Amino acid sequence: MKKILLFLSLCIPFIGLAHGVPESTIKAMADASAFDYIYFGATHMLTGYDHILFLIGIVFFLSNYLDILKFITAFTIAHCITLIFATLYGITANAYLVDAVIAFSVIYKGFENLDGFKKYFSTQAPNLVLMVFIFGLIHGFGLSTKLQEVAVATGVHLSVLQIISFNIGVEFGQIAVLVLVFLITKMIKIELFDRIAKFSNWILVIAGTLLLIFQLHGYFTDTSHQHTKYIEAEELHNEQHKHGDEHEHVHPRTH
Repeated sequence: MKKILLFLSLCIPFIGLAHGVPESTIKAMADASAFDYIYFGATHMLTGYDHILFLIGIVFFLSNYLDILKFITAFTIAHCITLIFATLYGITANAYLVDAVIAFSVIYKGFENLDGFKKYFSTQAPNLVLMVFIFGLIHGFGLSTKLQEVAVATGVHLSVLQIISFNIGVEFGQIAVLVLVFLITKMIKIELFDRIAKFSNWILVIAGTLLLIFQLHGYFTDTSHQHTKYIEAEELHNEQHKHGDEHEHVHPRTH
């Protein structure tokens, strides 16, 4: 147990970086092609620890390929819906709160894998496919929120092609994570699987709790009011764009 706590304490600084976007990527996205957005989406998914933890929770106990396809399809369709349409229509929310819900999804999946509903509440867990779909919507919304914040920071007006390209990149990153997790689970010896599964899912619960605390702490203590600044920046960008259009339509008077 001491070793586990030491490991988690070392991970806290890295857990805090979950779902972030490097400054170099933000600068690069200011003048990027559709192919570049595919790369950005893939790397963001691969470095999004909260997304990865949730995916691990989904596939950990699945050995049937049809079950894997069913759950991953539900998650993929859900996060594609919110990622594409929330970005396209400029729907956003405070990033800390969205990421807090994503952290809760990690806790929920680990708890459900540990059969927590039956052990502690003497009831069956809610329909798993439905819950994966609901949390998938939240994960997609989190991706959309970050993408929109980066777009405003760089002054980029995202096109449909760029949004879809970013989403395709996210899918590539997700596939890479799923393949790796699936191969690892296949390498675990049958006699050790139950012990490793229990340990791993407790790690999910603890890591998700740390992520949740971090995001809520950020929401209540962030003095920069990042989300407010984001909205103001978007309004300023739209206002400048509007004035630019009006200026283009003003013709000099002839005498």
